[in-house]
Amino acid sequence: MSTRPISDHALLGDCRSAALVTSDGSVDWLCMPRFDSPSIFARLLDENAGYWSIRPTRPAEVTRRYLNDTLVLETTFRGTDGTVVLLDALALGNRERGHSMGASSPGILLREVTCVEGRVPVEVVYAPRPEFGLVQPLMQPIRGGLVAHGGALVLTLSTPLELRVSGSVADTTVTLRAGERLGLALQAGWAWGPEPPRRPPRHVHHRLKDTVAGWRSWSRLHARYQGPWQDQVGQSGRVLRALTFAPTGAIVAAATTSLPENIGGERNWDYRYTWIRDTSFTLQALATAACEMEETAFFAFLARASATRLGLGMDLQIMYGIGGERDLSERPLPHLTGWRGSAPVRVGNDAWLQRQTDVYGELLDAAHQIYRDAGHLDPLVRSFLVGVAETAARRWREPDQSLWEIRGPSRHFLHSKLMCWVGMDRAIALAPLLGATGRVADWTRTREQIRAAILTHGWNQQMGVFTQTFTGTELDASALMMPLVGFLPGDDPRVRATVDAIAVRLTDVRGLVHRYNVADGLPGREGTFLLCTFWLAHALALTGEGALAKRVFQTAASYANDVGLLAEEVDSVTGEPIGNFPQAFSHIGLINAARAIRDATQGTPTDSAR
Repeated sequence: MSTRPISDHALLGDCRSAALVTSDGSVDWLCMPRFDSPSIFARLLDENAGYWSIRPTRPAEVTRRYLNDTLVLETTFRGTDGTVVLLDALALGNRERGHSMGASSPGILLREVTCVEGRVPVEVVYAPRPEFGLVQPLMQPIRGGLVAHGGALVLTLSTPLELRVSGSVADTTVTLRAGERLGLALQAGWAWGPEPPRRPPRHVHHRLKDTVAGWRSWSRLHARYQGPWQDQVGQSGRVLRALTFAPTGAIVAAATTSLPENIGGERNWDYRYTWIRDTSFTLQALATAACEMEETAFFAFLARASATRLGLGMDLQIMYGIGGERDLSERPLPHLTGWRGSAPVRVGNDAWLQRQTDVYGELLDAAHQIYRDAGHLDPLVRSFLVGVAETAARRWREPDQSLWEIRGPSRHFLHSKLMCWVGMDRAIALAPLLGATGRVADWTRTREQIRAAILTHGWNQQMGVFTQTFTGTELDASALMMPLVGFLPGDDPRVRATVDAIAVRLTDVRGLVHRYNVADGLPGREGTFLLCTFWLAHALALTGEGALAKRVFQTAASYANDVGLLAEEVDSVTGEPIGNFPQAFSHIGLINAARAIRDATQGTPTDSAR
């Protein structure tokens, strides 16, 4: 059973796949060739599911950081014998720069350890376990490395060291002296193809330098945000880029599966997919921390993935695989014990079968952000968006599972109705571009019907708040969206009352926000949501509470780990980050809240209240 804190991990990314590295130099998570591929290392979920460790044999003080403006990880071990520095990265394509970053990433994990002073014994342990630990590969030493065969993959470990092989584990100890360095690399290939080539140490060194240059070229092009928390916004932008699957533009919700929402419980989901519900807020974040090319690529992916559903008269699917796959059927992996015994471990996600009517508004809001100033639209995109608007107009009255994917009976959730209102509002604004001016009168009537329904049935007069469901009595953090999407202004008394109620009744003792406090069809209780806490900061900025907004923002941002990565949630008892990691939505919330607070407190014109 893995017990290492989730926040102890650092992300490596090449815009195709992801690895997580612990503070003591162990790669405990790696999926190749895609984010959603079966893992090669998964000690994160089970002690017997594979890892690759490089570290001093004796106790050392550890510090780590990303090299400036990159996701190349530098871990420094300072001991009584001397100091070694470990660099880790997933290689970018040769001389890939700027917007092309990730276009031809070769799928190579690079590791270079350098002794900078003294004389330090270093231990290397390599234990690959493909297919989430089901495969214990056959290892064969070769000149300049080691080849491992088993399952669908063949793995080439390039190293100048002679490793001892015992079963499916290889290890050695080497003493490095000041000025000496070792370069190692791991590359996977298909079992039916040629073995990946060996990489000499000088090649590893060159690829590391080139990968640093690639990340820095991207960061220079995307240093758009200036204001408070500028470093955190920049780092969050790099995290979003690392979680982007470059071939399609899809952005995964997180790099992992089954890190729990409550420790020891069963709220363990696979987040290595793309959700439509994240679209408009993702695009806002990209507009702040990235640029139009990333926005357009992400929306184009979603439009392609979604288009055929509406043409067949079906519900718009709420999520997709990163290549556009639709069938994301969920299954457990019973051989894995899960992080701290949180089982079952799952791959796939059955939420793809749910109905969530908010997705229509999310797509139209995203289209409005991208295309509102466009001169023309591709006919297929135009037809698709008109279909999205028409479907929202027909289905806004229907119950659903809400953006939180509550696994119980369908209900009339406030947020779902709100986003259908957003869909109508944005469709009306886009109507000339969509060639749909003849639909404006009907869309306007529908928009006003939705508005009236929300104000009548979503507002609880006795409680003086907007509630989770129509005629309900429970609070939900998604009500914070009302000023963020422009449904009501921030100074509306009903908005202020709802924001204040959430700040008091949905927060824990640390000031972090729960999504809701009502039964959701699953056992156990989850932690607080960092995204919702950033939403609260964002909403407070729009209600004129700038000082309080800053305090709430700083509370949420303080749960980033030592290299600036945010989990999904925080355990309300222990204060420990939990949930899949790093969580794109948490970083999106940070970026958007930082911009809103800056604009509200500095009097800068903003699109925060869309």
